[in-house]
Amino acid sequence: MKNVPQTKLGNLYREHISLILKKDIDGLLAQYADDALLISSFEKSPKYFRGSKELEIHFQGILGIQGLDTEIAFWGETENPTTLMIVEAITMQTPGGEAKMRFADSWVLNEEGRIQIHFAGMTQYPDGSVA
Repeated sequence: MKNVPQTKLGNLYREHISLILKKDIDGLLAQYADDALLISSFEKSPKYFRGSKELEIHFQGILGIQGLDTEIAFWGETENPTTLMIVEAITMQTPGGEAKMRFADSWVLNEEGRIQIHFAGMTQYPDGSVA
């Protein structure tokens, strides 16, 4: 991980990526509110995941990632409400070789510090096409 600031949200992000690499679904789900909403553009059309059971379905695909490396290109965070907006350059290993993508993620945290809303956007897909 590169360019992650030493802040409360920076620590949450580092933990998030670490849990993905460890394939720790329970740890990932614990970062989210029980009634969290995740909107994903990973499949080029919106997919909505509400609550722990649906989030678990979403994360099953992500837990298959090998050799994940992230570099933050943009980082913005606020307090009251606690929010995070990032753009990441992602590199990972696939059966077909190395894949490079760009993600744009935004989190809105609840009062307990858990992710309530997660916009999980892919802005450049592994095939090089741009959203």
